This record gives sequence, structure tokens and C-alpha cells, in this order.
Amino acid sequence: MNGVHDMGGQQGFGRVLLEDNEPLFHAAWESRAMAVTVAVGASGLWHIDLSRAARESLPPAVYLSSSYYEIWIRALEKLMLERGMVTPTELANGQQIAPPIKVNSVLTRANVDAALKAGSPTERPIDQPALFQVGQQVRARNMHPQGHTRLPRYVRGHVGTVVSVHGGHVFPDGHTLRATPPFHVPVQWLYTVVFDATTLWGEQSDPTVEVTVDAWESYLEAMA
Repeated sequence: MNGVHDMGGQQGFGRVLLEDNEPLFHAAWESRAMAVTVAVGASGLWHIDLSRAARESLPPAVYLSSSYYEIWIRALEKLMLERGMVTPTELANGQQIAPPIKVNSVLTRANVDAALKAGSPTERPIDQPALFQVGQQVRARNMHPQGHTRLPRYVRGHVGTVVSVHGGHVFPDGHTLRATPPFHVPVQWLYTVVFDATTLWGEQSDPTVEVTVDAWESYLEAMA
């Protein structure tokens, strides 16, 4: 969806400042925020694309004033509230009141390492042939969807070149159309497309810079 979370290439937010020897977490609570998000996500009541969509749906003022892991926790609260896993009162006072709901699975200490190593692969079989090939010029569609999308706003309408074809993968935009199990799991071809910075941001951009974007097939159209 279009929103404040899609900041790539936008002016007014200042330069990206790199931190030397940046720690994995800047505060102890951040590691807990990540652990809780991963653990509750293993319940099977949502998936990664629904998690991303929840973060994107936060009010602009909340999103922009929140740190990275604050956004994770606010989105997790939203997902849990929507599915009845927690009540507003429980969130406010930090105490369980209602009995827990049944979930599909539980991430325990014994299986956490195996679960993290396995991840959540998105590659799937696909029957139809790929529309685009390596070396082909394509244009990113100028689209403005109301729901979740992984096509960055700054490449829309611009021409790039396909540099890799990755096979069939779960299509994020369609993956979020159903919010509860059983989920809708559409599959599309996935490509890596490279764009010149000058194409995206004009002649004043660094001519040596290229931007690569992983784009699903419906994000792209062939050049005539």
C-alpha cells in the first residue's frame, strides 16, 4: 500500500547515517520484542506478509514516531487484538484475564533453533512459463494498491533490466487478501530487476549507482 513506511528515495528525512560497529540490539527490550514477535507468529494465525501489512497500517504519526522494534510491537498488538489473543485491558495492565485461545502451534525452547533455521521458504511450484527473461527490459507498473505490496514506490513507472529469474514464489499482495487460516496462497514468477539511479532520480544522481529490486511478475510489463 502507499504510506509513510515506503520512504525509499524520499527527500526530507535526512541522510542515512551509518553506525560504526552497530550492535545487533540497542537495548535489552529490543531482543525481547523480536523474540515475542517470532514466538507469537509461530502460532499459525498469520504469516510474514500479514505482519508486514500490519506494520504498514499503523497511523502515520505513530509509525514515524516509533523506533524499528516499537513498530514491531505495535503491529503485534494489532494482530493479537484482531484475533482475540489478547484484550485491550490485558494490554493495558500486563495481566492475563481471559483464558488463552487455541493456536495451531507453539514455539518452545526445544524447537526454536530448528524453526529459525528452517525459516518460511516462499518458493513454490508454478505451471505457467515465465513472461520475462534475463537481459530483457521491463517497466515497473505505475500502480497504487490499497493493500499490501512489495513494489517500492520509487521504481514505479521506470524501466529496468531483468538480471535474474528466481522461479515461482508466494505473491505477497494476494497473500494478504485473507486474514485468517486457511490463507490464500497465490504464486507468481519472481525476478530481480536492476535500475540505474539516474533513471529513478534524475541526472543529479550518482551515475555509478544501481538499485536492484525483487519484483513479482504482475509488477512488471514488457517494453514494446
